Amino acid sequence: MIDMLVRLYDLPDTADLYSKIHDQGITLRRARAFEKHTIAAFAREHFSEKWASEVEVATTRQPISCWIATRNREILGFSCYETTQRGFFGPTGVIESARGTGLGKALLFKSLESLREMGYAYGIIGGVGPREFYEKNCGAIEIPGSDPGVYADILP
Repeated sequence: MIDMLVRLYDLPDTADLYSKIHDQGITLRRARAFEKHTIAAFAREHFSEKWASEVEVATTRQPISCWIATRNREILGFSCYETTQRGFFGPTGVIESARGTGLGKALLFKSLESLREMGYAYGIIGGVGPREFYEKNCGAIEIPGSDPGVYADILP
C-alpha cells in the first residue's frame, strides 16, 4: 500500500464540516490518557490489533495524538497521528453504523490540523487504503516508490 503526501499549509476551512458533525450530536475531541484502554479495545474490536497498538502509542504522546468521535458516551471513530513515524497520519477508523456522516473526513482533518499546528508543512498518510478518499478530501498525492515504505518486514 502506498503512502500519500498532503500540503498541510493548504488545508480547507473545516468550520462547516465540524458544525455538521456537532449537529448530529457527535463530539470530536482529543482522547484522554485514562481512556487509553477503552479506545484501544475499540480499535481492536472493530479494526485490528495493530491499530490498537498505534492507539496506545498515540495516547502516550503529549499532547495526545489521538482524536475520538463520541455520541452518548460511545466511541464512533478515532484518528491518530505521529504514531508509526513522525509526521504521519493514521490509523483512522469509523464504525460501520456511523459511516456516510462526514465523520471520517472530520477526524482526518482534526489530525491533519494537529500536524500543521506542530509546525509541519506536509503530512504523510501511511499505507493508504481508500486512496480516492484522500485525493478528494485533502488533495493528497501518491509518494512514488513508497510501497511498502516503512511497512516492510512487518511482524505478525
